[in-house]
Amino acid sequence: MSGHTTDPATEAFVAHRNLLFTVAYEMLGSAADAEDVLQETWLRWVKADLGQVRDQRAYLVRITTRQSLNRLRTMTRRKEAYVGSWLPEPLLTAPDVADDAELAESVSMALMLVLDTLSPIERAVFVLREAFDIGYDEIAAAVRKSPAAVRQIAHRARRHVNARRPREAVPPSMTRAALESFQRAVETGDLQGLLDVLAPEVVLVTDGGGVKQSARRPIIGAEKVARFIIGGSGKAEVALTGDPTVINGNPALVLRVDGAFDGVITIRVEDGRITGLYYVRNPEKLTRVESEIPLTRR
Repeated sequence: MSGHTTDPATEAFVAHRNLLFTVAYEMLGSAADAEDVLQETWLRWVKADLGQVRDQRAYLVRITTRQSLNRLRTMTRRKEAYVGSWLPEPLLTAPDVADDAELAESVSMALMLVLDTLSPIERAVFVLREAFDIGYDEIAAAVRKSPAAVRQIAHRARRHVNARRPREAVPPSMTRAALESFQRAVETGDLQGLLDVLAPEVVLVTDGGGVKQSARRPIIGAEKVARFIIGGSGKAEVALTGDPTVINGNPALVLRVDGAFDGVITIRVEDGRITGLYYVRNPEKLTRVESEIPLTRR
């Protein structure tokens, strides 16, 4: 028999760790900050009197939520000083994340950018209720509000998000088809092919973090986006290629310039055409696209 034993606090934390990371990541959009939140959650968890904890999962989610809210407020100041557009940190996710349509949508770049427009408390309530189906009483305890206030916040946040999210869910096959057309056009320098797959009102957001070159503001309109992509590689006389992957539970491309890793691009698709392009080039945000990150709603 093994002489190694694990104490109950550690067992509970390990059992729920992937859930806690997912909660923190959806609230923050940063894996690095989510990991810090988990460390802070652990430090508070080991000090808890487990004999007084009736629901360990709920208690851990409560701690994680409160620490995420604290971190969100400091992140707001960091984003204000950020160079150029800010995008969530992309994660290479396991196939089971893509198989869970609700989880894949909740961690998609498109939706997480919408969540960025909510206040910290609205984001916390929306994530806990919509993504994890946590009851209003539990959410109220986590955010230190009354259940009635939480219901009002949830309604307000849901209305805000629904007005900005895609009108209907898009099957992964449609996203992959659009991504393949985009990849072919980019790799061959086919301007018309790119225009054909881009919606007229498409928006391109690039995140270089002041380290890699990127557009300081979103680029809007198919013509401008196509010329920015095709023209940029053409002027530099470089070969731009893409490797299909799954980022945040959704089809994506790893882009390479002359064979060297350059960044990750994800898309938003509506009616078969691309309405959003999200290109992360900041090296500090690309440390979690080589090994799969487990995410879960349970």
